[in-house]
Amino acid sequence: MSFNLATTLRESTAASPDKPLIHFGDKTFSYAQVHEIAGQVAAGLLAQGLEPGDKVAVQLPNIPQFLFAYFGILKAGLVMVPLNPLLTAPEVAHHLADSEAKLLVTFEQCAQTAFQGTREAGGVPTYVVNSAGRDVRPEGTRRFDELCAAENSRETHPTAADDTAVLLYTSGTTGKPKGAELTHFQLYMNATVSGERFGLSHDDVAVAVLPLFHVFGLSSVLNTTVRYGGSLVLIPRFEAEAVAEAIERHRCTVFSGVPTMYIALLQLNTTGRDLSSLRAAISGGASMPGEVIQAFEDKFPGLVVLEGYGLSETASTATFNIDAEQRKVLSIGRPIWGVEVRIVDKDHNELPPGEKHVGEIVIRGHNVMKGYYKQPEATAKALRNDWFHTGDLAYRDEDGYLFIVDRLKDMIIRGGYNVYPREIEEVLYAHPAVAEAAVVGRSDDRLGEEVLAYVVLKPGQTAESDELITYCKNRLAAYKYPREVRLLSELPKGPTGKILKRELRG
Repeated sequence: MSFNLATTLRESTAASPDKPLIHFGDKTFSYAQVHEIAGQVAAGLLAQGLEPGDKVAVQLPNIPQFLFAYFGILKAGLVMVPLNPLLTAPEVAHHLADSEAKLLVTFEQCAQTAFQGTREAGGVPTYVVNSAGRDVRPEGTRRFDELCAAENSRETHPTAADDTAVLLYTSGTTGKPKGAELTHFQLYMNATVSGERFGLSHDDVAVAVLPLFHVFGLSSVLNTTVRYGGSLVLIPRFEAEAVAEAIERHRCTVFSGVPTMYIALLQLNTTGRDLSSLRAAISGGASMPGEVIQAFEDKFPGLVVLEGYGLSETASTATFNIDAEQRKVLSIGRPIWGVEVRIVDKDHNELPPGEKHVGEIVIRGHNVMKGYYKQPEATAKALRNDWFHTGDLAYRDEDGYLFIVDRLKDMIIRGGYNVYPREIEEVLYAHPAVAEAAVVGRSDDRLGEEVLAYVVLKPGQTAESDELITYCKNRLAAYKYPREVRLLSELPKGPTGKILKRELRG
């Protein structure tokens, strides 16, 4: 079956050519303008000798050129390889070499590092996106505008539905990052089903502050909004004040973020701002503490926070809470249409419902990747018996709602007892002085592992480590509460704002 994901842009443009697709600072681009420029980029890429199926790496923040490049790559029948602008030269080199990318589009602020990475990878033609009116780039690179100068052929290259559209690299928490192959059909289905699940329409204006090079931002924000003909407000970097200003200015209706973003917005003084346009807030990337959900909805009356769950390997969404009436707080919801989710033990036996029956989440459906690019052994390990093994621990209740307990690798085994960090973090978040918390295990000669908590306090609040330990001790079983609490000014976070526990473990 022939199908190209860029069809979503074409169809939404045909329906409302003059409708704004992008708001970025003081600039606005309509659907027709984005469609036209993407067509020019497609023609420009093919003019460089690239052939359908070739990989093009794109290392850009949330700026309009990300969309121009993304849809241009898709229209040309090429494969998009999104890269984090903060990658070091060796990391850029690894991604380019592993993906076999034939061309790189990068941003002026990271161009020097990226260009060094291209040389380490054996040389890849590099195009640089500059700020308006500037031409600052390393010698040997070319201007991105050159790719936009070709005449738009107005054709979309036919691709098979199962052809890879995006080669999305995992975060690399263990070993080198691996490229998950996501197809045109998978990304289309995920956008279609997810958008339908929370009632997205052409009237919605979505905040795009999650990095578009990450699966959450790419699939759940960008693809979904374009699929349903809505508008995007691009914000290159998360700052609570900038998000609030964008919501008020553009009357945004949907905000998608990770828990740390919600915590920052909770601490922001919004007195005098009209943020009443927001109707839905979507959370993913990590478990949202119940205290944060309640506080956020109290601060923004009428707003509903809906949690979902997914991974790079599942094209973003796998489960979701539908609405305020059907959601369960702390739950990641139920599987989306066409996706099966089971909770299994180490022998792959499905476990019955109930909090006592914690097992690994495994997923099967239209959203599961083709595999890891050029890594058959890693693919075989992750995709067993047609089920993708996530490494996440959860249980299912009698109504079919799923509750994340923790990452399998994050579980602490203290003196033979399983300790789930999330349970302890929930207790810490309930303390009035705590803004953020992360619990990890540290090596212990006697018990194997001991429980260690890192805490960031709210501005103007005070609390001592011993006080927080006692607080947990009074609310948790004796083997669970942290024996050590370390106070920090901030927690290490990844590009999406997700707390990086691997850095806390040292």
